[in-house]
Amino acid sequence: MNVPNRLTIARIFFVPFLVAVVVNERMSVHWNGGVITNDLIALGIFWVAAATDLLDGYLARRWKQVTTIGTLLDPIADKLLVSAALIALVQEKIVPAWLVVLLIGREFAVSGLRSIAASEGFTISASELGKTKTLSQVVAISLLMISLRHPGMLRYADFSLYVVVLFSMWSAVAYFAKFWRMVDENIKHRRRRELLAADRLRRRALFAEKRAAMMARRQARAEMKRAEFAARTVDLPPST
Repeated sequence: MNVPNRLTIARIFFVPFLVAVVVNERMSVHWNGGVITNDLIALGIFWVAAATDLLDGYLARRWKQVTTIGTLLDPIADKLLVSAALIALVQEKIVPAWLVVLLIGREFAVSGLRSIAASEGFTISASELGKTKTLSQVVAISLLMISLRHPGMLRYADFSLYVVVLFSMWSAVAYFAKFWRMVDENIKHRRRRELLAADRLRRRALFAEKRAAMMARRQARAEMKRAEFAARTVDLPPST
């Protein structure tokens, strides 16, 4: 396993730690005479996990280690991280639940498209619009985590969250269009080939049936001729 894929898997392992820190309000760390509260710890974990997203893509392209499993696993890790953070913030009553359901539903829909495309032999990689959506999610979740202790930041966090919704829906439409072009046309061509192959098999079967019927008729005529010949030879007088 190469380094970019290891970074992607590490991002997945950050998810339970992030959720545990966000929901545990009593967690704090004393350092240099100060107190680091759970929101700052969660923000640090989230930033480190988000940094691995940038780093694994950069290293994969720089070292030419772009793999199929990495292309498929990277968006899954992103979705797990973002979904876990948003759900934890719903529990903290910072984010409305309906909005999180909308965003997570969008992620499930896009993941389903990727799975169908992969089964057809295609890989739908992240587009520039999707990357912009991911960046807006990082900014929005960061502001939401800061607003846990600083309520004055909540209006900026809410605004950034609606920006995330805008980019999420926009990128989802773009993915559906890309899916339609890549996969749907391929399915149509494959079905057309299957129909043509079935038609060829049907034609061959009809030709075989006609040939068998023709051979049967020839054999029947030959047997009739042999029977007529045998009947005539019976009526002839014996040779002396």
